[in-house]
Amino acid sequence: MTSSPTPTQVLPEGRYSRRSDREADRRLRIAAVVCGVLFLGLVAWLGGSYLLRATVLNGSVPTFQPVSAHEVQLQLSVHKNDGTGGVCTVRSQGKDGSVVGQYDFPVPAAGSSYTQVVALKTTDWGTTAELLGCTPAK
Repeated sequence: MTSSPTPTQVLPEGRYSRRSDREADRRLRIAAVVCGVLFLGLVAWLGGSYLLRATVLNGSVPTFQPVSAHEVQLQLSVHKNDGTGGVCTVRSQGKDGSVVGQYDFPVPAAGSSYTQVVALKTTDWGTTAELLGCTPAK
């Protein structure tokens, strides 16, 4: 039968780990802090790129009016950086939810805002007019 080492017995050098729990805890905390900083950096980078991209052209369709079975008039309002042009995509859906019209309206580069009443051609009565998004010119 083997007995456990007594305080007077010395364990063989290099056979057992001498690393304490405190040192292991310290290394674990350092690794967690490094991972946390990297994660926060990634979130900040992704958030910044999203905000910068979103502020170039911000559009909306405040009002729309179906005029006939083949046309919907809508007000296209775009806030943008001065000198930035592009296109805004608007679509209209029918009563059953199917797309009855879609068009890319050009936005001129001049000015910091653009508001215009435009006509969207449709294949049937349009019950909606929604902005799908605006894309800056390249």
